[in-house]
Amino acid sequence: MTAEPGGETAGSEAAQALEEAADSPGLDFLARSGFAVLALLHILIGSIAASVAFGGYGQAETSGAIGPLARSEPFGPLLMWAGCIACASLALWQFAEATVRVRRRPTRERLAKGISSGSLVFIYGSVAATFAAFAGGTGRDSGDRTSDFSAAVVASPAGAPALGAVGALILGIGAYFVFKGSARRFRPELKYFEDTRRGHLLNALGVAGHIGKGVALFLVGLLFIAAAVNHQPEESTGLDGSLQALLDYPFGAPLILVIAAGLICYGIFALARARWGRM
Repeated sequence: MTAEPGGETAGSEAAQALEEAADSPGLDFLARSGFAVLALLHILIGSIAASVAFGGYGQAETSGAIGPLARSEPFGPLLMWAGCIACASLALWQFAEATVRVRRRPTRERLAKGISSGSLVFIYGSVAATFAAFAGGTGRDSGDRTSDFSAAVVASPAGAPALGAVGALILGIGAYFVFKGSARRFRPELKYFEDTRRGHLLNALGVAGHIGKGVALFLVGLLFIAAAVNHQPEESTGLDGSLQALLDYPFGAPLILVIAAGLICYGIFALARARWGRM
């Protein structure tokens, strides 16, 4: 059975239209704003994590960073909707990266980009949904939402193995971030990597930030896998739960400080990408 020429042409035209929309100045601005929002969140989460390492109080997770902003008067709701639009636009931009922008490349490149950018579509979309929930007054603790999600997965026909697969996926993403940082694969994302003081600084921030974020994701993945093995989905409570668990070990607090520094470095790097990133 052969494809209809008209249908094939319509599909190509739709892909071309989507690519042109993704390259528009408006989406470019909003996607860069999304990187700036993510930068702020990583810096806030890293700061909270550092406080936790010293025995302070705070939730080192997305809701822990967004919650205080949502409660700020009188601009809380406005900040929430602005963050939602920015992160949703960044998710849309990554969707174009995973689909129409790579449609003419070899299959292997399309697959790799589909996995890397496709996972970011989900992550950025989740952050946008969190902003929207807080804007609508229904924001919840990220740890509770993660635990509820884990319980739903375990209760599904796929059961605990599916939750373990989620953990393995997060481990893989974490390992990718560590590799990306150590191999300096982030360099093409920025326009300014000449042999200058700025280039050296951004390179150091990129290495430390990606590795720190990768280690944080690795810990979250381990918590999902432990919850699956123990058949206790309530144990998978996200990054904050992972950091709290580390405090029970002698090396816990220093490791949390390292992760916190890495998250802050990643936030500063994301801020630089918002300004000088290749889009």
